[in-house]
Amino acid sequence: MLATHPAAQLLQDYSIEMTARDLPEVPAAASQLAPGTRVNVTFLATESLEQRVESAKAVLDAGLTPVPHIAARRLKSEAELRESLSALQEVGATKQLFVVGGDPATPEGPYGSSFDVIETGILPEYGVEHVSIGGYPEGHPDIATEVLWQELDKKSRSLAAQGLPANILTQFGFDEEPILQWIAAVRERGIDSKIRVGLPGPAGVKRLLNFARRFGVASSAGIVKKYGFSLTNLMGTAGPDKLIETLGSQLDPKIHGDVGIHFYTFGGVAATSEWAANYLR
Repeated sequence: MLATHPAAQLLQDYSIEMTARDLPEVPAAASQLAPGTRVNVTFLATESLEQRVESAKAVLDAGLTPVPHIAARRLKSEAELRESLSALQEVGATKQLFVVGGDPATPEGPYGSSFDVIETGILPEYGVEHVSIGGYPEGHPDIATEVLWQELDKKSRSLAAQGLPANILTQFGFDEEPILQWIAAVRERGIDSKIRVGLPGPAGVKRLLNFARRFGVASSAGIVKKYGFSLTNLMGTAGPDKLIETLGSQLDPKIHGDVGIHFYTFGGVAATSEWAANYLR
């Protein structure tokens, strides 16, 4: 694909996601990724701090930029937050973090939201220089839309007050319309942080739909057909080609500002990295 094509330009400096389970795939992924590519290391309840730290170190050792997740509602105490940050700092993996609320319906400790973690002012003490926060173009199944906007405003202001640059990393979706409308609404609120639009990397159709249901992402027949697969064929695979090309052609810097792509690697970090490299060739 020509570097001047809007879709190729949108994919410049894309970021990608992995879990500790993907650790064996890091070398293969690194061979396809540009040096310094941001690799988000998730915070799963089934994985230990040691596993997350090991994964972040492997990403760094591979010449990439680890972006470990801190899940606020999973933290049982300030001591646990500091323990996590300290362990990541020891391996040089705290320059960039993604601070997210997390899944538990009831917080396991003092932090009810990602804002609560950010507002502590603790992050810079451990070498944090950049923070990513979440965005939800199609809303959140458990959080009112008004609250989502309030939290985005609060987090953006708090990070700016601390001198911490931010990215807004969105939940994945299949439809460009809510994504474009939401980005325009973010800019209208005076928030100019780079927005990384979350897209699913290539994966099985059935797997993609299962994740869509889990995270409250719209997956009606009309939307998934636009995306490029059919609800009647659950055995195939699908990639984000069409959506990237549509976004690339419709994004307007004057309206939408600085926008990039973040890949959720439901089909594996190595497979997504290879797909993106081939797409850009």
